[in-house]
Amino acid sequence: MAMSGAGTFGEQDDAESVRTVHAALDAGITFFDTAEMYGQGHSEAVLGKALTGRREGVVVASKVSSNHLSADTLPQACDASLSRLRMDYLDLYQVHWPSRQVAFDETAEALERLREQGKIRSWGVSNFGPRDLGDILRFGRPAVDQLPYSLLWRAVEHEIVPICLDNDVSVICYSPMAQGILTGKFSTPDEVPAQRKRARYCWDGVIDRSFAVVDELCAVSTDVAAPMADVALAWLLSRPSIASVIAGMRTPDQARQNARAADLILGEDAVQRLDRASKRVMDALDANPDMWQAGDESRYR
Repeated sequence: MAMSGAGTFGEQDDAESVRTVHAALDAGITFFDTAEMYGQGHSEAVLGKALTGRREGVVVASKVSSNHLSADTLPQACDASLSRLRMDYLDLYQVHWPSRQVAFDETAEALERLREQGKIRSWGVSNFGPRDLGDILRFGRPAVDQLPYSLLWRAVEHEIVPICLDNDVSVICYSPMAQGILTGKFSTPDEVPAQRKRARYCWDGVIDRSFAVVDELCAVSTDVAAPMADVALAWLLSRPSIASVIAGMRTPDQARQNARAADLILGEDAVQRLDRASKRVMDALDANPDMWQAGDESRYR
């Protein structure tokens, strides 16, 4: 999404994005996740350009939007994504958000058909809450559920992760840096931009606990002699059911920094310290996995 050239992350030079992907490949990163909705396909096009001639050994995932989940529109959306990516197949094709208009059995059948045709190797879901995940499991087994997950956002542990573990569904984490808060770039709650404070871990009554997590993360990072971002990513990689952690990157240096975290193995003491600190944020919130909207406005079910 950071390479879409629009939205939250702002303008991005495509040539720099290509250099960033190449730096990631050189650093050993092999999984790349994009979506048709990121910049109306621009992110897919940039990634496709960057991976031209370097597709071997790379796992590429994209996501289909909720308005393209019917038996007629889903194949067309997949073909369009493959065209922008300059590829013959996707390793993983995910439902970006559940549809409330198209039945899950129709979507699952269309995805299975794409797999049988060789256009995708596996399919998954994204942003599926416990009820939606349980419903689609009646018609097939998604390989993954892609979810927001970080030291500041552990709501998925209440209900969704147990379902994933029971049904052999892996979890892919997004927003692992909690919009940069876990990198230490903001020293106090007042420094967090208003747009980022929309996240529920920044709401009144919770944000002080969130910054207590930042303080403990800083202390653990000092003890293990590793950057805060590396420690936050390594903590996530240690959680049950995690297949991969999606860390955004806009520059080659960021790609190389992200790759370092895969080599960092935290000791039991460090993991438990971070568990205890982040559990206080988890306890201050409910089981709703929506980072942005609460109660009846939640997009999850």
